[in-house]
Amino acid sequence: MSDFLNASDVSRPVSPGGSPSHVPGVSVRHTRAKGEPRFPDGPAPDPAGSHFERRIRSFQPRRSRVTAGQADALQRLWPKWGLDIDGQRVIDLGEMFGNTNPVVLEIGFGMGEATAQMAAADPRTNVLAVDVHTPGQGTLLNLAEQSGLSNIRVGNGDAIILLREMLAPDSLGGLRVYFPDPWPKKRHHKRRLIQAEFLDLAATRLKPGAIVHCATDWEPYAEQMLEVLTAHPDFENTQADGGFAPRPDFRPLTRFEGQGLDKGHVVNDLLFRRVQHGDQDQDQPPTGV
Repeated sequence: MSDFLNASDVSRPVSPGGSPSHVPGVSVRHTRAKGEPRFPDGPAPDPAGSHFERRIRSFQPRRSRVTAGQADALQRLWPKWGLDIDGQRVIDLGEMFGNTNPVVLEIGFGMGEATAQMAAADPRTNVLAVDVHTPGQGTLLNLAEQSGLSNIRVGNGDAIILLREMLAPDSLGGLRVYFPDPWPKKRHHKRRLIQAEFLDLAATRLKPGAIVHCATDWEPYAEQMLEVLTAHPDFENTQADGGFAPRPDFRPLTRFEGQGLDKGHVVNDLLFRRVQHGDQDQDQPPTGV
């Protein structure tokens, strides 16, 4: 399937430079020459390329239709607010956001509505939101611009490479993983993101006291999350009873979540705190993640 709808019958205005400009909300087909990037000033199709070894991935890149508004946001705003996760450098988060406010990493944000709402409600917290879904990246950039949110940056690529290669130890003030792919088939459970090896890596990048917040509507995955987080020595449950947390007010109820609830799905939140073990903490990430 093409990334763009054919809208040749739509009358499109011409930009000052002489090229047709986007009609907001309309998907258009752009005929690209072979090898021409999809968005010349936007996110790269495979930012890390072949620089890193292949591994079992917890996500599947999705090719979806991109509206003209999303394409316009990707072209205009990516150089300002976008990050291609190429694994080639350690990024300075203070320089990226222009301040020293705490940074929360959000892995997988869908279309970005909840991300934008949370960023607006807490302007003193920076959000580095990572996904591989191009339409969602464009929508979140649009939402950030429309709402005047300067505390959002959008990452494109593999969050594991970001954590392992591009973030300094103790650089994150929190981690959010909302409704990750549950990989329901048993043979695919190895692809689930929340596993002991991932937590080993995340622990090296989270400051002591930082909160890991997960949410899922797939109960077997929720049980696995609770089990591996409880067993991990670098994290402690914020709930005195050692169980799931009620949905906190600061996490918006998304359309996806509402649809699941209408179908009878049970949504579970997990809130775990990064603990400190003094000299036992390691600055280097584990290998093999």
